[in-house]
This record gives sequence, C-alpha cells and structure tokens, in this order.
Amino acid sequence: MAELEVRTEGESADPFGKKIGVVASVIAVLLAVVTIVSHRAHTDAVLKKSEANDKWSYYQSKRIKFHSLELGEDLLGVLGGNSAAAQKTLEKYGAEKKKYAHDSDVAQAAAKDQDKEAADVEAQALRYDFGEGLLEIGLVLTSLYFISRSKLFPALGITSAVLGVGIAASGYLL
Repeated sequence: MAELEVRTEGESADPFGKKIGVVASVIAVLLAVVTIVSHRAHTDAVLKKSEANDKWSYYQSKRIKFHSLELGEDLLGVLGGNSAAAQKTLEKYGAEKKKYAHDSDVAQAAAKDQDKEAADVEAQALRYDFGEGLLEIGLVLTSLYFISRSKLFPALGITSAVLGVGIAASGYLL
C-alpha cells in the first residue's frame, strides 16, 4: 500500500494563517447555528400559517351557516311566513344567527391573531436569513486569505460575519 506524504512546510511560517483558520472555523460554527435557527423559524412560520388557515376555514364555515339561516328566513318570508310554525322557525333562526354571528366574530379574531403571529415569525426568519447570508459571505472572504495571502480578505470577512451575527441576533428581538 502506498503511503501518502503530507507536507507542512508553510504552516509554521504563517502564524497569521493559523489565526485566520481558527477565525474561519468560528465563523463556520456560527453559520451552522444561525442556519439551524433560520430553518426552525421557517418551519414555525409554516405551522403558524397553517393554523391561521385552519382558523380562517372555521370562520368561513360559521359565516356559511349564518348565510344559510338568512336564506331560510328569506324563503320563509317569500313562501308565507305568517303561520305560527313559520314564526317559530324564524325565531329559532334568529337565535341561531346570533350564535353564528358571535362564533364567527370570535373565529375571525383568532384567525387575525394567528396571521399576526405567523407574520412575526416570518419577519424573524428573514433576519436569520440575512444573518446567514452575511456569515456565508464572511466565511468565503476570510477563506480567500489562504489563496491570496492578502489581509484584506479576512478583514472584510470578519466584518461581514460580525454584521451577520448582529442581524441574526436582532431576530430574537422581534
């Protein structure tokens, strides 16, 4: 079996390169953390939006029942709602309409609240996405030092990474 020789001639000659390697590793770890948080936020936003859609469906079902009762009242009025049975049915419909109107108002408020929660989580996820993007840029720029040996790239990379961490951290404030 052939042996593989690994040369390490330049490693000890570039102590700054070692520091940049450690910085790039730290940026990579921060990127991984922000990526996970971002993905979890997006999943949470999808779940909240799904819950909001369920609440809107419930609201619509209450409104359909309400309108069905209105239709029943109209039909009784047109077909001769003067009998005692018709009046009793109209009174029953009136009570049910109040119930469905109240239920639909409550359902609508719950749906609006759930929509707001979903929007808040989506805004939070957007911050994480921007932070993730800046951390990715920071990692690439910092790593370019190893190709170019220019100290400009790590400076730009670290700046980008710091901005990325700041923007991602601001997602917690929302």
